[in-house]
Amino acid sequence: MDQAPTQPLLDHLHRFLFEDYDVRGELVQLSQSYQDVLRNHHYPAAIERLVGELFVATSLLTATLKFEGHINVQLQGDGPVHLAAINGDHNQALRGVARYKSTPADDANLTEMVGKGFLLITITPNEGERYQGVVELVGNSLTDSLENYFAQSEQLATKLILKTGVYNDQKMAAGLLLQKLPTAKEEHEAEFSHVTTLAETLKDDELFGLDAETLLYRLYHQETVRIFEPQAIVFECGCSREKCEGALLSVEKSELLDILQEKGQIDMDCEYCRTAYHFDAVDVEALFTTKAPSTQNNETKH
Repeated sequence: MDQAPTQPLLDHLHRFLFEDYDVRGELVQLSQSYQDVLRNHHYPAAIERLVGELFVATSLLTATLKFEGHINVQLQGDGPVHLAAINGDHNQALRGVARYKSTPADDANLTEMVGKGFLLITITPNEGERYQGVVELVGNSLTDSLENYFAQSEQLATKLILKTGVYNDQKMAAGLLLQKLPTAKEEHEAEFSHVTTLAETLKDDELFGLDAETLLYRLYHQETVRIFEPQAIVFECGCSREKCEGALLSVEKSELLDILQEKGQIDMDCEYCRTAYHFDAVDVEALFTTKAPSTQNNETKH
């Protein structure tokens, strides 16, 4: 891995393994997908940071928990930010949203934003039973609560680093996860402590600006690290006019006509990408007459 650094492969997840230790790792460096999840929301600075950290953490969890299906990672509490949630799947297609009652200070920590609350991780596999893990929020950061989740629910020692910031005039979010393998022997405790201590020396510019091989070499040039093929990460909200039409078909036509009489049109907004879909009386009549999606294309962006 000893080579000149190249541009990082952004919006990808890199898995790696320490050949001589029972430790695995993951590295995520996001730019476009992070900007996409923020677009059109105009979050305050602290909430923007929280959404970025949760977005990175969900990507890392999706790879670590090893399932095929969907994942939902939520923060719920009684603070100014009463909900922050990221949804995704094993293909690293993610989306997210935050809801807040008041604007926290720019430097607010997790407790000051979310208050007393919980971290909920729900996995819905394509096959098998749905699983949900719930732990109380601890410490003042998302990393504290996630490390506590792995200690309680998975019984695995885990180290997380989550960062957001601006690099080369681009909003960035990145993260590193180190975890003892379930098969780890007790004598490897010192090795896990060693690799996590080195990880704590990472600077933001290194995490944002170095490619995976260079970054891992700088941290672990005395170790044997095997890097696997990267996996792309994308923002994907999943909304469409057709899905909105399906939702309208589940409502009594008379109720829709009442709304049209009162407001002139029916407005449906995607909470993830903020796309607005509009339906007038002609659209509704056509929908219930043909039971097929209309061809009118009248989406707008906020």
